[in-house]
Amino acid sequence: MKRFMDEDFLLSNQTAKVLYEKYAKNMPIIDFHCHLNPMEIYENKKFRNITEVWLGGDHYKWRLMRANGIDERYITGDADDYEKFLAWAKTIPMAIGNPIYHWTHLELKRYFGIDEILNEKSAPIIWEKTNKVLKELGARDIILRSNVEIICTTDDPVDTLEYHLKLKEDKEFNVKVYPTFRPDKGVNIERETFMPWVERLGEVYGKKIESYDEFLDALRSRAEFFHSVGCRASDHAIDDMVFADASFDEVDNIFKKALVGEKLTDIEVAKYKTYTLGFLGKIYSSLGWAMQLHINALRNNNTRMFNILGPDTGYDSINDNHVAIALVKFLDSLEKENSLPKTILYSLNPKDSYVLATIMGSFQDGSIPGKMQLGAAWWFNDSKDGNLQQMKDLANLGLLSRFIGMVTDSRSFLSYARHEYFRRLLCNLIGEWVENGEYPYDLETLGRIVQGVCYYNAKEYFRF
Repeated sequence: MKRFMDEDFLLSNQTAKVLYEKYAKNMPIIDFHCHLNPMEIYENKKFRNITEVWLGGDHYKWRLMRANGIDERYITGDADDYEKFLAWAKTIPMAIGNPIYHWTHLELKRYFGIDEILNEKSAPIIWEKTNKVLKELGARDIILRSNVEIICTTDDPVDTLEYHLKLKEDKEFNVKVYPTFRPDKGVNIERETFMPWVERLGEVYGKKIESYDEFLDALRSRAEFFHSVGCRASDHAIDDMVFADASFDEVDNIFKKALVGEKLTDIEVAKYKTYTLGFLGKIYSSLGWAMQLHINALRNNNTRMFNILGPDTGYDSINDNHVAIALVKFLDSLEKENSLPKTILYSLNPKDSYVLATIMGSFQDGSIPGKMQLGAAWWFNDSKDGNLQQMKDLANLGLLSRFIGMVTDSRSFLSYARHEYFRRLLCNLIGEWVENGEYPYDLETLGRIVQGVCYYNAKEYFRF
């Protein structure tokens, strides 16, 4: 019987062990999609205790605690931090087979030097040990200890990017922190947040926005500003992929109706979104950016808890909308004008994996390796099985060797341990193919593939 999470954790064959130790383990990290707070990075935030850094805002853990019968008071409520930590220590032994069980213990090992298994019995000593380390361990220290080279945060176009600019001038911190352009509030015209956002856009643009033409010009201006601060990617939450052709004049009229508070029909919303996303895609292409589309999430399912806690608190799920026809029409509309940017396609529904992988194959154009990407296993799919399935699907239908690798998609500074998890899975999968006689034992080529997926492919793809 193997020892729990030993040095060969997830590495079940000799080739995998060689690939991980020699080629994957020490590669720098490029985290090209996360939700870290740039202010906390700039200020090297210190955490008051392990509860803040572990459980604060981590809806992955919150979902497990609720499933374990933990009262909300010990999750997002007014219980003290030690009580919340004990509630998590009570939950984690129940998480057999869940990736969070592995992530939790990887984080204890890598950041705190703790090999004990977290449970109710060990909780008091682990509380003391972790909090002692955290007195000297700030956000920047965690990033540096993780061997991170580049971080791309997720940012609203109306953001001033104050802390990105400060980090850019900080000579003592050599990790690059770049913004990512996330214009969802300007695309979701049907939501209550749209008009306040347009007003805020006008403020940063320097002119009140009274027409669709001015709105588009403001978006272009903000994209150019983001580019000047190092942005090389956009990100879009496309929960329901739609496509409806429309002329500029049609969309201009739809925009004007929204400005005066008129209710829009579903087809008007679809036309607005299609035209606006197409306009943005052309901007991204001209700037050389990558466009990330995150598709098929079903958000805020529990109305009662949404009214109490708000969004991003663990009440989302996978959606099952059809994606193929609308997505193909959207990508093709840009391709017809030779304006399709580098694109990364993610779906929260694993049933879409083959759909996305074959669609992207229809739009590879030979301009750069892997221009169209099947995004890493995302959110609910970010597990052992989910990561392996995504890599197998890509290998079956495209080039795994051109994959730009995994991202944390996380608000937690400790989540960089997930890169180790992913790299071990990658090396083990490739090792299995080699040892099954499905690929030759050519370490030079294998090492190049592994290092490409872990680091070089992303660096070249985004042109960092």
